[in-house]
Amino acid sequence: MAHATVEPAAPPPQTKPPSGVAGVVALGTAVAVLVAGGLTALTNARPVTSLGLPDPGTMTTVGLPAVRAATEVGMVLTIGALLLAAFLVAPQRGGYLDVAGYRALRAASWSAAGWTAGAILMVPLSVADALGRPVGDVLDPGLLLDLVPRLSDASAWSLTALVAIVVLAGCRTVLTWGWSAVLFGMALLGPLPVALTGHSAGGGAHDLASDSLVLHVLAASLWVGGLVAVIGVATMRGPDRSAALATAVPRFSRLALVCWLVLAATGVVNALVRIPFNALVGSGYGALVFAKAAALILLGALGAAHRRSSVGPASRGETRALLRLGGVEVLLMLGTIGLAVALGRSAPPDTGAVPSRTEAVIGYDLAGPPTFGRLALDWRFDLVFGTAAIVLALTYLLGVHRLRRRGDAWGAGRTAAWLVGCAALLVATSSGIGRFAPAMFSVHMGQHMILGMLVPILLVLGAPVTLALRALPPSGRAGPPGPREWLLAAVHSPVARWLTHPLVALALFVGSYYVLYFSGLFPAALPEHWAHKLMNLHFLLVGAIFFWPIVGVDPAPRRLPPAARMGLVFASVPFHAFFGLAVMSANTALGGDYYRGLALPWVPDPLVDQHLGGGLAWAAGEVPLLLVVIALLIQWSRQDERSARRDDRRADADGGADLEAYNAMLRRLATAGAPLVAESDENDYGRGHTKEVVPNPSDEPAGSSAAADLPITADQGSSRTTVDSAEPPKNG
Repeated sequence: MAHATVEPAAPPPQTKPPSGVAGVVALGTAVAVLVAGGLTALTNARPVTSLGLPDPGTMTTVGLPAVRAATEVGMVLTIGALLLAAFLVAPQRGGYLDVAGYRALRAASWSAAGWTAGAILMVPLSVADALGRPVGDVLDPGLLLDLVPRLSDASAWSLTALVAIVVLAGCRTVLTWGWSAVLFGMALLGPLPVALTGHSAGGGAHDLASDSLVLHVLAASLWVGGLVAVIGVATMRGPDRSAALATAVPRFSRLALVCWLVLAATGVVNALVRIPFNALVGSGYGALVFAKAAALILLGALGAAHRRSSVGPASRGETRALLRLGGVEVLLMLGTIGLAVALGRSAPPDTGAVPSRTEAVIGYDLAGPPTFGRLALDWRFDLVFGTAAIVLALTYLLGVHRLRRRGDAWGAGRTAAWLVGCAALLVATSSGIGRFAPAMFSVHMGQHMILGMLVPILLVLGAPVTLALRALPPSGRAGPPGPREWLLAAVHSPVARWLTHPLVALALFVGSYYVLYFSGLFPAALPEHWAHKLMNLHFLLVGAIFFWPIVGVDPAPRRLPPAARMGLVFASVPFHAFFGLAVMSANTALGGDYYRGLALPWVPDPLVDQHLGGGLAWAAGEVPLLLVVIALLIQWSRQDERSARRDDRRADADGGADLEAYNAMLRRLATAGAPLVAESDENDYGRGHTKEVVPNPSDEPAGSSAAADLPITADQGSSRTTVDSAEPPKNG
């Protein structure tokens, strides 16, 4: 993170959002609340009645979607304001936020306050809805403390409220760019607990439904909140307005296009995995889906009009078209939020399909035991990690193409390592390995070893940071910081330096295995789809942190000597071996109740399958050692070659002056005589000193040179002669 080196600028007098933006946001929030509550009342959507629970009353049934719509509006506004402060406007050179960033941070504090209040209200409303009782009956604090941990929706809103409180406190205390980026990352965690519960978390294909909904909600938050924040910049006054618009408008325009594409793709996936297309026609649920699709198409048309008529002028300070189109777009976006809330309260039409036990737990059926053919060919695409693998590969190839187009070289070995790593990530999460991993411990452990060891080694050998630093254009002294500067700040941040400390990296790499599998976390995480995603992400990140300073080519906060790198790898091998042996020799199956509940006919005893997984973990510990040793040997040989070439270039540049001086010193040392030490008892030089004896030139034979045979004196610690040369004798 950027550190502040100068005093912060004086806070601007205006810390609330401009009145024009506040009016549009207030009107849009009212529209969202009315749409969410009104559609819920009109469609008579009461999900609890289908479970045989009593009706909780109109206040809970209609008030819950209304409060949720207002809460989600506050959430997206907070995310958008923090996005503007962190990445859409430039900070001061010392690391403090500039005027536009400071105003965005204060606007985020106001919206975060609304987000916090709404999330707190959603907790008792969720409890009342789940129990089928009026909300007034569940407001007892003791009852809430007892029931909230047992109900997934109430627990999710409790976590969201906690995130909102932390973000609110941070918006009121921080002033630097680095901490605003941290708050932005924390705010992105807010939508996740709620997005991973509800319709998407249960029933068939809930893995695809949950993944698509998470991506959908994050893209919508960035798009809606970012647009409101940019309009806020357009309505503010001051000398910094033009510079802020010149940076914020083009950056947000590119981001908005990506968000719209993600919204369109994930919306289609989320709708189709819940209900077939032919079942949408003629149902209330289908009518809401078509209405939301129409709103998304209309928003895409407005976005195209923005790029054609308002982005260019707004970047130059002419904001009339931006404000006119942006106001309409914000109202439509906030109304769509209310429509999405009403859609979430509506149950999909019953198609008559009854999911199997396996499909209800992991989201899909398994055709049979994990044969080699099924592991290789029975694919189920992972929307999160599969998409990440493809995007990372294409982005890397784009960077290589940019380098080669301008005549710069890039090693083919690095490209091959990166692409193979992306392919391994895709195979581990989307092939039959990823399909069987949630259902069998042995396949899960194989996936764990690929994601935690093989993929990180290949990715760090691809030198992605070096490629990005060479391919991305620098912003220059006068320009605002861009992706290149953000990447440098992240690499040299205190967090990166702490994580790459050898002891910390080793503890994270090997210690997380024992904490996860031997502490009760693993059995608790098995039934949850989001926990599987979190475990995969953890394996990837911890492996990358461990292998980055060891074999990574990229600049790291800590550069370890070769011996320390090799020692760190050898230190991890016994821990891996002991972990594998502990899993193999265990007498109790880890997550045995979960695996027995799946009742897979080819896994009659989960303990036997666990022993196989422990054997895979024990054998896989040798793979990183072999790969790292090979990589280090290649890197050391290339380092020697580079050093030799560097010395040759230096010799060519100075004509071999260093080598000639070294040879001259050797010749002088070889031809010089031994020092003459005084042996007379009558000398006055003291112990350990050498007496200088200068011969008489008249005693030298003809043709000789007295200066050539002068003895070396005590002052000759180097190759220089310090005595005065005598006058050469005359011949004859």
